[in-house]
Amino acid sequence: MSTDTPSNKTGLSYADAGVDIDAGNALIDRIKPAAKATNRAGVMAGLGGFGGLFDLKAAGYSDPILVAATDGVGTKLRIAIDTGNVDGVGIDLVAMCVNDLICQGAEPLFFLDYFATGKLDLDHATRVINGIAKGCQDSGCALIGGETAEMPGMYEGGDFDLAGFAVGAMERGVRLPANVQAGDVLLGIASNGVHSNGYSLVRKIVDVSGLGWDASCPWTEGTLGAALLEPTALYVKGAVEAIKHADALHALAHITGGGLTENLPRALPDGLACQIDLSAWDLPPVFKWLAEVGGIAEAEMLKTFNCGIGMVAFVPEGKVDVVTDAFARDGHVVTAIGQVSEGQGDVSYTGTLL
Repeated sequence: MSTDTPSNKTGLSYADAGVDIDAGNALIDRIKPAAKATNRAGVMAGLGGFGGLFDLKAAGYSDPILVAATDGVGTKLRIAIDTGNVDGVGIDLVAMCVNDLICQGAEPLFFLDYFATGKLDLDHATRVINGIAKGCQDSGCALIGGETAEMPGMYEGGDFDLAGFAVGAMERGVRLPANVQAGDVLLGIASNGVHSNGYSLVRKIVDVSGLGWDASCPWTEGTLGAALLEPTALYVKGAVEAIKHADALHALAHITGGGLTENLPRALPDGLACQIDLSAWDLPPVFKWLAEVGGIAEAEMLKTFNCGIGMVAFVPEGKVDVVTDAFARDGHVVTAIGQVSEGQGDVSYTGTLL
């Protein structure tokens, strides 16, 4: 019969398997101030519980409809990981979720994140989640929880992945799209770069160019990697302000994967189409460089990248000034780029982009 006792046995620990629970706890302590800075009306508890609590009545809603969205950052993360420039991808994560929510007419209320990595680097993780908190703060939504998963054997080296989950609300009857009709003006709200779509092609083009991430950027100051990591623009505050004006917004389309060609039809009812004048705005230099180096045709550019238009508002002609002012006050450049017409749900183009 064995006389071993628990005190003199040796065995494996979770740390021996590559998971450091203490590091996870230390991360929570580090990010609590950033999360607290995102508090807004309705938040009922801080980080650390089994779930986040939110009071819709305290947020000012009387008959709310909840809207949820989830997304990631995609292979843009590869550039962030390879360059060590991880500060902005948290903003990307938030933007990809909350910019979708507002297209339903919802105000983003709270956000949760999922951060998975092979070995938790406290400094990198803190920078990423501080970016998430910054995106939340700039969108008026609260970071109320999340999950950090240390998964040795699933991710190599310093690799990590991100997913985001946003919940918003709107009063019953406010849902978008609504009342889209022929003659509505299409207002293009400018992007500030590639945002977070098409990066598998971006990375292929950079490979073809022979440039490294630390090379001087061909179209602006700084390095190529830093320029391509410009965080996705947040359109929430301008949209929320525009929605407050009766019948000012008939629809919003977030120009993500699929570009203008694929995303505008998502806001159209049967029997309508979109006509876009490609000469209405100047193609930003990053897209000119991508098209030139990659030899990409105009049609391919329009269904892969945002091409300088990050959001499109469908607006009745008499409300163009109201909606333009709402987005302009939040720092966005707004341009009339086309109109809604009768048709079969497609997007047609006049003028030239390239």
